[in-house]
Formats: sequence, structure tokens, C-alpha cells
Amino acid sequence: MTTTTASGSGVQLSHRQILQVLGALLLGLFLAALDQTIVASAIRTIGDDLHGLSAQAWVTTAYLITSTIATPLYGKLSDIYGRKKFFLLAITLFVIGSAASSFATSMYELAGFRAFQGLGAGGLFSLALAIIGDIVPPRERARYQGYFLAVFGTASVLGPVIGGFFAGADSILGITGWRWVFLVNVPIGIVALIVVAKVLRIDQKPRKHRIDWWGAVAVCVTLVPLLTVAEQGRVWGWASTRSLICIAIGVVGLILFIVVEWLMREDALIPLRFFRNGTFSLTAIGGFIVGMGMFGGLAVLPLYLQIVRGASPTESGLLLLPLTGGLMVGSVISGQLISRTGRYKVYPVLGALLMAVGLFLLHYVGVDTAFWVTGIYMAVVGLGIGFVLQPITLAVQNAMSPREIGVATASATFFRQMGATAGTALFLSLLFSTVGGKIRDAFENAGPGFQRALADPTIARDPANAPIVNAIRGGGSLNSSALNDTSFLSHVTAVLARPFKVGFSDSMDMIFLVAGALMVLAFIIFLFLPQVPLRTQSGLSARAADDAAAATPPAEVPPQPVQVPSQATIAALAEETGRHAALEEHGRHEESRTPLNGAVQPGLHRAPE
Repeated sequence: MTTTTASGSGVQLSHRQILQVLGALLLGLFLAALDQTIVASAIRTIGDDLHGLSAQAWVTTAYLITSTIATPLYGKLSDIYGRKKFFLLAITLFVIGSAASSFATSMYELAGFRAFQGLGAGGLFSLALAIIGDIVPPRERARYQGYFLAVFGTASVLGPVIGGFFAGADSILGITGWRWVFLVNVPIGIVALIVVAKVLRIDQKPRKHRIDWWGAVAVCVTLVPLLTVAEQGRVWGWASTRSLICIAIGVVGLILFIVVEWLMREDALIPLRFFRNGTFSLTAIGGFIVGMGMFGGLAVLPLYLQIVRGASPTESGLLLLPLTGGLMVGSVISGQLISRTGRYKVYPVLGALLMAVGLFLLHYVGVDTAFWVTGIYMAVVGLGIGFVLQPITLAVQNAMSPREIGVATASATFFRQMGATAGTALFLSLLFSTVGGKIRDAFENAGPGFQRALADPTIARDPANAPIVNAIRGGGSLNSSALNDTSFLSHVTAVLARPFKVGFSDSMDMIFLVAGALMVLAFIIFLFLPQVPLRTQSGLSARAADDAAAATPPAEVPPQPVQVPSQATIAALAEETGRHAALEEHGRHEESRTPLNGAVQPGLHRAPE
């Protein structure tokens, strides 16, 4: 396998050298993967402690907005100037943002620090995947896939458990337990910086290029107002003046982005010619929908396990393991079969279908659904995710030019992240805009056991039951503080808490139903995905070959020796040529004596027949 150094010369990477590079990449991936799972299992505790659970979408979407915007920039700049320096920058920003998040005193302050953290996260995934495409051919990638799965699996297992442990602890070393959810990234990030700086030595030669800063500005103008209205629309009103202004600004930003990208041509953040490639356009659209349904639907799973089922943060982390297991199994199966057969199209199609089935099944979970049943449904969703995510990234890298692996990978990640951001904001907004009405309906339809408990003076006077009792006396409507801090549920009498949990469960059922419908749409889109033969050459090898071909001048064609005929040959040719000339002259003479119609000219006698 060949690659290129900064000077552009080709060198040979051994299996051991590839593993060293992968080790550096995996530390960065571990940071990003751990952050996703560790925060999810602790978000309820964080929201309760900062009195803003209903604002959790800001914490999630702020992180996703900045990481989404930064992703194509990392891809473009790394294609121009090399990947190592930007990978180091991404880790540095991520660590600084993690440290700052641990000092947040409100949900909105935490959202701001998470936004800074997202600036680094945008490069961790996309650059790691781009470097993988540089050094490992698509057909050989399954050989190294086990290492990635080990990292994702470890992060997915440790993340919820560690997050639950930190969230469940009152304090550790004098610091509130949940704050360690972010502080734990700091030592891991420092180790990652040292290892990456020492080990990651492959890089490409910088090339002249314009930077599409206006395109980046246009992306911000598009995404920020649209995602803001997705989060705040339930508070402002979807047809309010503020909502309509945000939508109008977002549309103008989108038009501006398209115009800028058209003017920048090859220097564009996302070149518009990419969309003429069927593989890229379909994976971009399909990835957006998958990200929207997957992240939006799965964002409510920890809330279901903790609020509806009463699981502790640590327990909810462990209960999410079937989802992780399904993801790992799906990734292993798809990776190994793609490596053997060279065919990848069937896996996104099957994966989207499995995700749709799993999310539709989750639509039926309720307050009394057994954990093992919920686990099976989550495993089906995880299996589908494993079939989708890696193959569509592989398809994009294989379909685009090796010189554009960075921007192509980042663009595909960008659309998936954009879908995840929109889905999380919309679905959590939908959840908290409907949960109040669902809870009120559940109170009104509560059974006789609830009414007897409410009539019991001892239960009614218990301060722990005050949120429920006051809600009933106020017409069944909970005030905003009850939705922002649900920790009271662990102290309320079980029969009184049940309608509250039923209302939450009913709202979540709707989220799973909508997410499942989106997966059906993704299934239809992936049916049209082209099947392009997988390359057997790594990205850097292909670029090195192209550079060598461009630097080598075209070979001159040597002159062919002239064969000189002998004297005998020349005499024979001359004799033959004279004979043909005499025959032609005789033919012309005869034609001048004989008319075309065969009549005899005057003075001439016709030969007897």
C-alpha cells in the first residue's frame, strides 16, 4: 500500500504503521463517541439540577449546530493543507469546550459551552473517517473495522455507565457529580493530543486554493435561525412574527449559500457538481433523513427509561446496551460481507427497513412494558443503524475523486449531522409541546385507585405529593417547574405518579411513530442507490499515482527504420507499372474508335460476326 509524504513522494505503509495511525485516530473517535453516550444518560440529572429539563434541546442542538457547520470546513481545509494540524485543532477545541461545560450554572450557559465544544467535535468524526479513506482501500477496510467497533463499543458501554455513575453521585472530590461528565474528556483529550502529534505523520502536499468563507457564513445564516425556530416554535407559536422572521432568514441564507457555492466553483465548501453524482446526492438526502429520524427518535429513549420506567441514570445506561449491541453486530456483518463481495447497496436498504420496524415497535412501549421487550426493539434499531452508517460513508468515499476524500466525507457527514440537529430540535420541541396536554388527559382518565389515593388525607397532605395534588386542583395542568425538574417523581406515591408517566409515555409514542415514518422514506431513497465497484487502492495511493503520472513527460515514439527495396524489386515494379500503363493506353485508344452505342464510324468496316 502506498501513500504520500508532505513532499508528495510515495512511501510504503506496513500493517504495523497503519495500526499506529489508527491508534491515534481511535483516541479522537473515542472522545466523540464517549461524549455522545455519556451526556445522554446524564441529561435528565443535569436538567433537573439546573432547573431547565425542557431546555435540554438547546444543550443538544447548540452542540450539533456548531459541529454541523464546522464539519465541511474541516473537510475542505484538510484537503488543501493536510489533515494532521486540523485533527489536532479539533481535539484542542473539544477539550477546552468540555472543561468550560463543567462550570456551567444554567442550561443556556451550558448550551453556549457545548456550542464551543461542537466546533471541535465537527472535525473528530469527519477527519478520522477521511484519514481512514486515505490509508485503507475500500475493499480492505473491513480488515481494520474491528478496531473501530471496539472503540465505539467500549465508548457505548462505558459512556452510559460512567455518565450514570457521575450523574448519580452528589459530589466527587468536592465537585458536583454530573460535572465530571465533561471533565472526564480533559485527560483523555490531552493523551489524544500527545499520541496524534507523535504518531500521525502522513500528510499531503499543500495546494493553492481559495477558502470559501462566505459559504461558511451562509451555512450559519441558514441553520441558526431555522434550528432556533425548531426549538422555540412551541413557545413563540409556529405562525408568530418571530418564527416567520427566522424562517425567512433561513430561506435567504439557503439561497445565498447556493449562489456562493455556484460562484466559487471548485473552491466551494460543498461543490455543486457533487450533486450530479448519483451516489453522493442520494446518500446526502438519505443521510439527512436517517440522521433526523435516528437522533430525533433516540433522543427520547433515556427520558423514557428514567422518567417513565423510573430507572436510575446508571441503570438507563445499561438498559441501552441492546441498542449498542445491535449496532456493533450490524457493523461487523455489513463490513465483512462488503469486504468479501464488494457490494454495499443492500445494507443501507435493509438497515433503513430495520430501523423503521424497530421505531414502529417502540411506538407501542408504555409504562408497563417489560425491559426485555424494550431491549429487543432497541436491538432491532441498533442493527439497522449498523447496516446504514458505515456503508453510506464507504459509498461516498468510493464514488468521489481520491483528491476530494476530505470534503466528500465531511459533506456526507454534514448532511447527516444537519438531519440529526433538525431531528433533535424538532422532536424534543414536539415532545415538550404536547406532554402537558397528554398528562392532563391521563389525569382525567385515571382509574378509581388514583381517585381513592387522592382522597386519602394522609397522601394528599404529604409534601412529596404536592406537585401532583396541586396539578389536580389546578385543573390537571402541571406548571413549568414540574416539567423542568422531574426529580419529584422518585418521591411521589406510585399511584399518583402513574398518570404523569402515562402522559410522558404517550407523547414519546408519537415521536417514535414519526421517526419510523422517516425511516420508511429513507428506505425508498436507498433503493435507488447506485452500486459502484469498490476501489482496491487507498486514497493516498491513488493521489500518488496521479501525481507521478502528471510529473512524467510523455514518452517519445522512436522513429521506425525505413526498408529500402532491392534493385531486383525496383526493376520488377517498374516492369509491372509499364505493363499496366500500356494496357490503359490501349484501352483508351479502342474507346476513341468505337462509339458508345456500338455503330460503325464512316470509313470503317465492321468486323464479320
